[in-house]
Amino acid sequence: MHRARRHAGLFTFAESAKHVGLYQKYGYWARFLTAIMSAPVRHNQTEPVLWSRYSDLTEEQRLECLKSCRDLTGALYDGLDLGAEIQAVEAQELGETVLVGDMAGTGLDGFVVCHHGPRSEAGDGVCFIEFGAVRPGSAAGETFDSLLHACEALSVAEGMPKLLAGVNMARHEAYRHLVGSGFRTEIQGVTMHRPNEPGYSRAGAFVLDDWR
Repeated sequence: MHRARRHAGLFTFAESAKHVGLYQKYGYWARFLTAIMSAPVRHNQTEPVLWSRYSDLTEEQRLECLKSCRDLTGALYDGLDLGAEIQAVEAQELGETVLVGDMAGTGLDGFVVCHHGPRSEAGDGVCFIEFGAVRPGSAAGETFDSLLHACEALSVAEGMPKLLAGVNMARHEAYRHLVGSGFRTEIQGVTMHRPNEPGYSRAGAFVLDDWR
């Protein structure tokens, strides 16, 4: 389950009337399908991307980074904050948070919380994107592509041959970018929301997440 202030949601089987009906009793309502997609990692990228790791930052820089991430997600949905997840991934050695942009200059353009390795739930040889987002605006699509390239670069560096990501199809631009980048759907389900509002699952929001 994934939560943001004033909004809760869950992922369930789209084909199961029993599951959907059960959660409706608790105030959750089905909206768009969510695709869990994967792609093989390319070792020779045509477009190099400047990116950095959260784990390489100093304590002072990490505090600034968490604030920048909170500002970015807050622009997508007020109250959405991935700070606890970023810190947990680092503290428990579950993977890495990839950063795109200049925190000291124009600000963070995007970030991805990735799971990989034996301590994580990613699975053998998989770089699993738990959450990723880019700053909204006219350059969001281009930044999103850069973020995907950065995830590939991390995967190559860590020896992970497969990328796994979830995207709600209401974010149709993000979904189309994944398809265009070679991602294919492995499974799909439906997200249910309480209250029955889109939250950040809407057109123009370049966000990746997996609520399973």
